[in-house]
Amino acid sequence: VRELHQQTARILDAFPDVQHVLGKAGRALTATDPAPLSMLETTIILEKDRSKWREGVTMDSLIQELDAAIQIPGLTNAWTMPIKTRIDMLSTGIKTPVGIKIMGSDLDSLARVGEEVEGVLSGMEGVTSVYAERITGGRYIDLDINRDQIARYGLTVGDVQEVIMTAMGGMNVTWTVEGQARYPVNVRYPRERRDSVSDIARIRVPTPSGAQVPLGQLAEISIVDGPPMIKTENARKTVWVYVDTRDSDIGGFVKRLQDAIDAEITLPAGYSLVWSGQFEYMERAAERLRLIIPLTLLVIFFLLYVHFGNVTEVLIVMLSLPFAMIGGVWLMYILGFNMSVAVAVGYIALLGLAAETGVVMLVYLDEAYNRFKAEGRMNYVSELREAVMEGAVDRVRPKLMTVATTMIGLLPIMIGHGTGSEVMKRIAAPMVGGLVSSTILTLLILPAVYYLVKRRTVEQDPSSEENVEVVTAS
Repeated sequence: VRELHQQTARILDAFPDVQHVLGKAGRALTATDPAPLSMLETTIILEKDRSKWREGVTMDSLIQELDAAIQIPGLTNAWTMPIKTRIDMLSTGIKTPVGIKIMGSDLDSLARVGEEVEGVLSGMEGVTSVYAERITGGRYIDLDINRDQIARYGLTVGDVQEVIMTAMGGMNVTWTVEGQARYPVNVRYPRERRDSVSDIARIRVPTPSGAQVPLGQLAEISIVDGPPMIKTENARKTVWVYVDTRDSDIGGFVKRLQDAIDAEITLPAGYSLVWSGQFEYMERAAERLRLIIPLTLLVIFFLLYVHFGNVTEVLIVMLSLPFAMIGGVWLMYILGFNMSVAVAVGYIALLGLAAETGVVMLVYLDEAYNRFKAEGRMNYVSELREAVMEGAVDRVRPKLMTVATTMIGLLPIMIGHGTGSEVMKRIAAPMVGGLVSSTILTLLILPAVYYLVKRRTVEQDPSSEENVEVVTAS
């Protein structure tokens, strides 16, 4: 393991964009780190100043280069952010975008199904890497205490186990105080006295009579195979399959994986598959969004109705909302963003901004309409057209300023590269693109719709034919 970390660090340090490399094997002494012994974590600290990066190198292209350089047989790479990894592992246990939890009762059957799933998904489009946990293949030192033998020396099982625990695992015998810090003093056999079965068999066990008996005479020592880690969830044993992807949206990606597994793998009776990882977040978020989005539209409708006092003008403003989403979709397509929870949040914010721009236009149209009507100039279609033109054209500056201030405020997010910028860009992109299409709709289409609605309240202009008939009659 130490060699693997050293080789990985040497390879990664060779990249000029990498500032420092840190490595960790296995798990820390805490319940918040559920990592198996076979999990090697390498934290890569990049140059903070993007100007020092090689020309044309982006985060995605750099990850592709690093992944191509770190191809070690027997290891599978999964690239993610350190803090995000910790959060994912604590919440779902899966540190990749998609995870599959295979649940059952027999470890050998679980391992076989996991390897089958790995084989099916490894060649699929969009799968960067796939790895099924190996829950068999661990090597353990097994000490089977001979109760009859220890009874001859007046020993108990606890006496022998205490010697084993102290000699091999170590025991804290005292504490040392260094300033304000306290450190335990642990005593155990040196490594060269406990690194083989024969050395362990020579460990001395004191007896009540004062004699020192070798451990090999009191217990049968052997190396046995076993699982390196046994995971359970909902009282069932589980095997996790980690699936990494960088190019596909999670929802469509998981749908393709589910179809492939359903077509090629038959689960034994009593076994089941559970999809987890970021997909689990998206499923929970989708359930909430199915409630939040209609509720948002109802709130917007209610506030507009309170302001305007009639349903007709509220519907005119609500008409701008679908057009606003068009610009958001196009900008997401240009930037290569997929649908996510952050994007959904951006669209919800866009609905409020689109309603705001529509209200600004409608307020000026109503102002011009009411002023013409108060002056007695709202009798014919030509006067209505003049009022709509004045309300729409003469007030372009405040409407554009309303949109421009919002877009200028979002501009630093769109061009930034700091921590959290990947998420913030996906929130801001629908808003920026949607404001563009919403502004075009507000300036061009909304006045026309307002004109068509109000046209029923005025009379037609006297036509030239009617004038001719009047002159003839006189």
